[in-house]
Amino acid sequence: MIENGTGLFTIGALARATGLTVRTIRYWSDEGVLTPVTRSSGGYRLYDAESAARLELIRTLRELGLGLDDVRTVLAGERTVAEVAAAHVAALDAQIRSLKVTRAVLSTVARRGSSAKETTLMNKLARLSAAERKRILEDFMEEIFDGLDAADPDIRRRLRFMTADLPDDPTPEQVDAWVELAELIQDPDFRALMRGMVRFNAADRGPDVPAGTSLWFMSRLVQLAGEARGRGIAPQAPEAEDVLRSLLGDADPSAVLDRLTAASNARVARYRELSAIVNGLGPQPSHEEDFAWVVAALRARAGR
Repeated sequence: MIENGTGLFTIGALARATGLTVRTIRYWSDEGVLTPVTRSSGGYRLYDAESAARLELIRTLRELGLGLDDVRTVLAGERTVAEVAAAHVAALDAQIRSLKVTRAVLSTVARRGSSAKETTLMNKLARLSAAERKRILEDFMEEIFDGLDAADPDIRRRLRFMTADLPDDPTPEQVDAWVELAELIQDPDFRALMRGMVRFNAADRGPDVPAGTSLWFMSRLVQLAGEARGRGIAPQAPEAEDVLRSLLGDADPSAVLDRLTAASNARVARYRELSAIVNGLGPQPSHEEDFAWVVAALRARAGR
């Protein structure tokens, strides 16, 4: 307090009472968030006990990250602390999401040893808006199914689910997976590969074949090949003939071999893996050994 007994604080006394620096208090005073109650005859700023309480509120709001404009509206009674806090939470959420994207991009760059050009592309893909991400997914679906009306609708639904968009609050792993997935589904060679798989599916289905047949075939393949492997039957063994007959029925073995070779492609497997991460799913069974067994059995009989 000053020595003249007015009960008012000089800026230095206020600094000592609150633990803040004179420079900080002067700055907040200059910005209009802590107006002095009067000035001394020598022109020094003077503050009262209410100023000290106001200063504590200013410090608290600033430590919580609020800007001076928000602090000013609270002190002026234009908005409540709760209203400003809610708005600040939303801003922080957006900032956190942005930081997660940045972290994911930098993590991928470090892991891949990416060039400057690749880094720019990854950053651009990661920061696409929800509408832009949706457009990439829709373009992918439209191209691989264009003109193939006979494709199993269950396959279409399954692929649409697998290419789901990022959640509102993605993990760094999901952002990382999305960046790689977006690169993959925009690659012309990969689109051609996926379209070939869908074309095989459409060729298998006549007008009277019910939906879900393709998924049933894959489930049947996993079951029969898994049982054969469990019994120790080699793909080249005579006993494998019965397994293939039970699986294929009247289907053309050569066409099925082409279809399975495409389906077991490493890039297709990576596509499934990335999609599971983006969708927030745990590791999904690939059944690679079952597919490989059937492919080997078909090749042994086709002489490939």
